[in-house]
Order: sequence, then C-alpha cells, then structure tokens
Amino acid sequence: MKHLRERDEADEQSLQKYHKLAEKIDKRDRVILKNEEEREVFEEVFDRQTLMVLYDLSNGGAFSYLNGVISSGKEARVYWGVTQDKTDVAVKIYLVASSDYKRRLQYIVGDPRFNKIGRDSRSIAEIWARKEFINLKQCSEAGVSVPKPIAVKGNVVIMEFIGIDGVPAPKLMDADVEKRDYTRITKAMEVIYKKAELVHSDLSEYNVLKYEDKLVIIDFGSAVSNRHPSAEEFLVRDVSNINRFFERRGIRTLENGKLLARIRGEKVN
Repeated sequence: MKHLRERDEADEQSLQKYHKLAEKIDKRDRVILKNEEEREVFEEVFDRQTLMVLYDLSNGGAFSYLNGVISSGKEARVYWGVTQDKTDVAVKIYLVASSDYKRRLQYIVGDPRFNKIGRDSRSIAEIWARKEFINLKQCSEAGVSVPKPIAVKGNVVIMEFIGIDGVPAPKLMDADVEKRDYTRITKAMEVIYKKAELVHSDLSEYNVLKYEDKLVIIDFGSAVSNRHPSAEEFLVRDVSNINRFFERRGIRTLENGKLLARIRGEKVN
C-alpha cells in the first residue's frame, strides 16, 4: 500500500509539473485563459491522460521540454519541442474531444492495417496518432520526403521538426513554385502509391512544406492503404487538388487521367 501511495504521489507531482508547463506555453501564445471557451480548449489539449502520455514520452527521451504552438487545427495542435541535445522536434497532440473524429472514421474503417477500432473519441484520437506514425514510417522507408517519425504514444506523435529555430518551413501555398516542384510532388505521389502502398487522401498545397530546396509532405493521418475501398476516390481528389494549385500558378500540368495512370503504374500514351 505504501508503494502504491508513493507511486500515486509521484504521478500527481508529474501531472502538476506538466499542467503548469502547459499553462505557461499557452499563456505565452495568448490562446487560452482569456475566457471560458478558451479555457475549455486548453483542457481539451492537456487532459489528465494526455499529460501522463507527455510525461512518459519526455522520460523516455523523445523530448525534454515544449515551446509554443506551431500549428493549430480542429483535430490536433502541434508544439515545438526540444530534446536534451537541443534538437527540435514536432509534438503533435490529437484532440480527444474533436467532433471531426466521427467523420474521420471513413479513413480508418476499411483499411486492412487497422481491424480493431474503438468508437469512443479517445480511441479514435489514439488510433489516428498511431496511424500517422505508421504512415510516416512507410513513406520514409520508401524514400519519400516526410518528417521522420520518432515516437508515438496515446494521442501524441513526435516527429522531425521541419524548419529552423521553432519557425516551420513555409507551406507550398506561401512559397514560390516552379515546374520542377510539380515534377517532384507528382513523383512523390507515385512513390507513395507504389512503394509505400498508400494514398495521402488529403494532399494539397496546405500540407506540403518547401524547405531547403526540397518538398516535404506532412499530415499523414488521413493516408490510407492503396487497398482501402475508397483509395481510388481519395487519389482522384489528391490529383485534382495538386493539378488545380499548379495550374493557378501558371504551371502546365498533366491531364488528371494521365497523372492518375502514371501514379498507378499504368501505361500513359
């Protein structure tokens, strides 16, 4: 009993430590504590279980401390983390209470890699984090330029930080682009499909970073196996999004059907 009590006390101290850290982070970024609604946002990100996950990841050496928010969306928030040797990492926390998770089931159900799927919000958040980690790993091993996956636990995934000194690299939509960028991204789509055996399913100018003269594809939570029942539908959408963006920038693109055929490995006339 004494041992259990000491362990509980240690856990509570850890929670208090990370709760204070979380409040400090978000106070500095002016995104919480100004009203009740923003307070709820804070508690949605740093609930008790998430704090314990962060504590375990930190103890395991995945990161030493967190700085501010570098990206915030309906489903996740990404923080700038720093390791003990001062290496920057991206710490992505999937929100447990996100209302979008029911819609996101379409990207999980039918994927042969994920058979057991809990339907509560925490289970979906956790499988989404694990799914992104696995997808990044498959793409990295296939030679696609993506953030290197480092660790995953619960609803948190840690990956390579793409940028300098906490400033993320610009998204493609905010960068100058040229014909070779189109060639690079379409080749990456081909490798993702053929070698990583995935379809990104949410590819656009918003989740491609331009960094040190290369393109880095991010946000692989939606990516599905190319054997997923809706893989073709998602691939068609990715192709349309990419072609539309480059056409608006005045760059000549392959016709959608021809690009789809090339990605699939079919003969293109």
